[in-house]
Amino acid sequence: MSISLEQALPDKRAARRAFDRAADFDSACFIHDAARERLLERLDLVNFAPRVLVDLGCATGRGAAALAARYAGARVLAIDASTAMLRKARAHAGSVAAIGGDAERLPVRSHVIDLLFANLVLPWCRPDTVFAEAARVLAPGGVLQFATLGPDSLAEIRRAFGAADDRIHVHAAFDMHDLGDLAMKAGLAEPVLDVDRLTVTYAEPAALWRDLKAVAAGNVAGARRRALTGRGRWSRFEGALAPRRGERFGVTVELIFGQAFGQGPLQTRRQAGGVTEIGVPIERIGRMTEST
Repeated sequence: MSISLEQALPDKRAARRAFDRAADFDSACFIHDAARERLLERLDLVNFAPRVLVDLGCATGRGAAALAARYAGARVLAIDASTAMLRKARAHAGSVAAIGGDAERLPVRSHVIDLLFANLVLPWCRPDTVFAEAARVLAPGGVLQFATLGPDSLAEIRRAFGAADDRIHVHAAFDMHDLGDLAMKAGLAEPVLDVDRLTVTYAEPAALWRDLKAVAAGNVAGARRRALTGRGRWSRFEGALAPRRGERFGVTVELIFGQAFGQGPLQTRRQAGGVTEIGVPIERIGRMTEST
């Protein structure tokens, strides 16, 4: 079966409904927590004092609360497309302003954000569109800090469902190099990306499925099968995923971390032979080196 990229990407309306139903999100968001901690650690390498920050795809507001505690006195906005997640964020994140909004069309004026913090929101969006919005809203020298899932994530589930049918069961994901190229093309400067891999083990497929459902990570791909999974198909999937009953099995999570800067007076941009060149003054490099 031939599937286009658009069909392999998430259906945004279905994803929003899934997050609205994810009442137990905080009980199973350990991957989000791990990615957030790594993103916060990376902020130690950026020597700046942001005044306006956005936790993009804020979910229940844990990231927004951490940013508010880290940058006392800064204005923190928590943005999410799910009304259910925003209600939780308003309850958990104190003085943070929780705002409904789409990551691909942010309800923010241009060039006013000093830090755009995007923890695992890209898997549910078009990265090129989100990067273009980041380039629009970031102030000169503002920072985009993001974590997303790489194409090796949930590879075991993809292979196991291959034994059951030929439909898509795991969303498409972009690799690190493609994300860097998309960030540059969108107008962001100095993108730096790295990758980490985690393995989460389970005793039974049902436990894995409960965790995925709790964090709204079920299958909402455009080309997903709309009918219920039959008993025979599910049995073939379980047998391929965990062939030895009673033995734990692992599921891969490939985490890609990235950082890029908004364009502004500190950078010059010119076209030379069809190639975009970005010049960074020596004083910027010096400050970044000292902060490490």
